[in-house]
Amino acid sequence: MENRSEIFDVIVVGAGIMGSSTAYQTAKRGKKTLLLEQFDFLHHRGSSHGESRTIRVTYPEEYYPKMVLESEKLWEEAEAEVGYKVYFKTSQFDLGPSDNKSLQATISSCQKNRIPVRVLDHNQVCEELSGKFQLTEDWIGVVTEHGGVIKPTKAVSLFQTLAIKNGASLRDNMEVVDIKKDDSEDAILVCTRNDQRFWGKICIVTVGAWMKRLVEKVTGLTLPIQPLETAVHYWKIKEGHEAQFMIDSGFPTFASYGEPYIYGTPSLEFPGLLKIAVHGGHPCEPDERTWAASPSALTALKEWIQSKFGDLIDSSGPVVRQSCMYSMTPDEDFVIDFLDGEFGKDVLVAGGFSGHGFKMGPVVGRILADLAIEKQAKYVELKHFSIKRFEGNSKGNAKDFDDQVNSVG
Repeated sequence: MENRSEIFDVIVVGAGIMGSSTAYQTAKRGKKTLLLEQFDFLHHRGSSHGESRTIRVTYPEEYYPKMVLESEKLWEEAEAEVGYKVYFKTSQFDLGPSDNKSLQATISSCQKNRIPVRVLDHNQVCEELSGKFQLTEDWIGVVTEHGGVIKPTKAVSLFQTLAIKNGASLRDNMEVVDIKKDDSEDAILVCTRNDQRFWGKICIVTVGAWMKRLVEKVTGLTLPIQPLETAVHYWKIKEGHEAQFMIDSGFPTFASYGEPYIYGTPSLEFPGLLKIAVHGGHPCEPDERTWAASPSALTALKEWIQSKFGDLIDSSGPVVRQSCMYSMTPDEDFVIDFLDGEFGKDVLVAGGFSGHGFKMGPVVGRILADLAIEKQAKYVELKHFSIKRFEGNSKGNAKDFDDQVNSVG
């Protein structure tokens, strides 16, 4: 497809959750939009596939809860438009040592954002959750009502469906290998490995774990985004206890603070199984993965399950395992910015979502559409997501608490 007479208003590169929601937003605003994907649509090689993602407002950083709350509304609006559900609500339960800095910062962040939060001691946790979680005296629980599960593959499909409904063009198996400024056409030229060329007024790059490589090829700029390979595990609920861990029974999404940081979702996608995983992984190249879990992480996970769930969950080993990718920045904050340089405000990048961005896909898509069309984002401060934060400071944004993602070599 090479048609110099056809110039798109917006070309989005990468059809995961961020790219698909962006294509929907730009198409909905009447912009001629093209969405390109290097693999098959809805593939399992990146960060936007699988059975479940957690949605939560419990962040130690004060700038994420408002984005999550806005995304909750946008998930529901998209569901209403497409006619089916991808977001299933429940409460969120965070737990950890009472002196954990990240957990204390999370409580403070909720309070500053006026999000109702309840802090429980170990006895209150036992009463609140009918003894399903077993905490020692030095641990606390934190309960908020803004939790839930998102079906990721179905959610990506939702935004692609809505993008098409609003007039967008979608093409898969189009690996983008170069992005250039074409002054003769006053446009951005996007080139693929199979010798296809597309022109657009604006290009938005949302290629996940492939971001660092593509941006370096295009501009020479090295973004500090490190792909991690991570594993998701499902554990068998012991016979007779299955019902109490179901999302329909009110069992929460949850996160355990400390080393390692562990998270989980209620029984939903696989009957009788509970998703419990370590929030971390090992560095990799996105095209050279091992598809294997870290033995040390699995050992720590077994010990945590035994200590927190006792005889309710079979901790001898997971019964289902899935592989996924994170795209980590040093401070675990997103990168959402213009590339500038020769591209000025005509090329945008959005990446480094660091294993916690999926829930905010709808609001990120809206932010990128705002930046592409109006050159500024509404209702959100983007200074925390600037590329320039790494200039002269390889660690990025300063924080007073420990990292949550565990990276092992």
